[in-house]
Formats: sequence, C-alpha cells, structure tokens
Amino acid sequence: MAGASGPTVIDVGLTTLEALAGQTEPATAPAAVMDYTWLDSITHSGPIGIATLALLLIFSVVSWAIIVQKAIFLRRARKESERFLNAFWEAKRLDQMYQQSDSYLKSPVAQVFRSGYVELARLKKRSGDDDLGGGIENVERALRRSANAELTAMESMTAFLATVGSTGPFIGLFGTVWGIMKAFQDIGRMGSANLATVAPGISEALIATAAGLAAAIPAVIAYNFFLARIRVLEGEMEAFSSDFLNIVKRHFFK
Repeated sequence: MAGASGPTVIDVGLTTLEALAGQTEPATAPAAVMDYTWLDSITHSGPIGIATLALLLIFSVVSWAIIVQKAIFLRRARKESERFLNAFWEAKRLDQMYQQSDSYLKSPVAQVFRSGYVELARLKKRSGDDDLGGGIENVERALRRSANAELTAMESMTAFLATVGSTGPFIGLFGTVWGIMKAFQDIGRMGSANLATVAPGISEALIATAAGLAAAIPAVIAYNFFLARIRVLEGEMEAFSSDFLNIVKRHFFK
C-alpha cells in the first residue's frame, strides 16, 4: 500500500505546481504603458481648463504684438530725437528749424518744439513787434501740453503689459487649482489613487501654471524696459522745454 501511493503523491504535486505556475504567469506580464502627451492634457482639461489656456494665449499674443510695436516706436523716437537735438543746436534760426522739423515726425522732442514755435509765432503775429509782453506763459503752456500729449502716446498700451504681468500668474494659478480639483474628483469617482488616475489632472494643472508664467514674464520685462526708455525721453522733453523757454525769453521777451 505504501509503495503504491508514492507515485500518486508525486503526480499530484507536479500537477499542482504546473497549475500554480500557469496561474501566476499572466501576473508577471508587463503592463501596457500609457501614452499621454501634453496635447492630450489640453484637450481633456474640460471647458474651464481650455478657456483658461485660451485666455492666456490671447494675452500672450496681444502682449507680443504690443512689445514689437512699442519697441519699434520707441527706437525710432529715440533716434529721431537725437538727430533733431543735434540739428536744433546747429541751426541759426528758429523758423529754419521749424521747416526742417517735418523730417522728425517720430521725435517727441521735435513735436514739443513745433508746438512751442507755433504758439510763439501766433504771439508775434498778434503783437506785431518783438516785445511779446507776458506771453511767455502761453508758450510754456503750449510746451507742457505737447509734452503731456507725447508722453501719453508713448505710454499707450503699456498698461496692458502691466496687467498681463500682474494677472497672468493668478490666471495660471486658477487653472492649477482647477486641475487639482478635477484630479481629486477622478480619484473619488474611480476609487483609486494610482498614477494613471492622478496624472491627467496634475498635468493639466502644470500646463496652466506654465502658460500663466509664459504670458506674464515677457510682459513684465518689456514693461519695465519700455518704462525706462519713456522716462529718458520724458527727461529730454523737459530739458528741451527749459532750454527753448530760455531762448525765447532772451530774444523775444523783454
């Protein structure tokens, strides 16, 4: 009896091992890798996420358009102002310089001179002589009014850059918070907290943050750069206005 039962035990044991090996083989098979790109993160972010990214994209495009336009405008203004000042101090007569000032239409300093000269010519025509009495205040007001108008023109649209620089990160932060909230909702709905469940929402959040910074950083840098250039031109207009008033007082007001 003992000799007959030996082979049976061995056969059962081998059968059991083979069955267990067959059952455990699928568990050792490699899992499929999820191919999830940043484009998928955008398209699956939902209406709120897409709207946030679209708003930041619009801000970025408009900011870059303003940056390019303002850079060209201020560069021309600076160069033409330098040329005008050199020509002004080399000129012998104000009327001659007024005729040449048409060549410096992009120069804010030239426009200030034109306004002051026009007011001076109007006073001379009204008085009929070289003594213009107390009309120097009129010339001063004309210079100040023209300088303020040129300053307003130079500062136009720079406020939008400041707005994008200050609000862009917060809009991106809103997209970040929304993505994290969506990730937690997916965890609660699926009942699991594995990487496949959390990754889409976190990816959406990170993309919103990056988009906010990408829109804000160039806007802040450009705003500070343009503001410095505008302050230089403002100083040149103020200095020229003082010099022009001194010339007018010395030659026309007694």
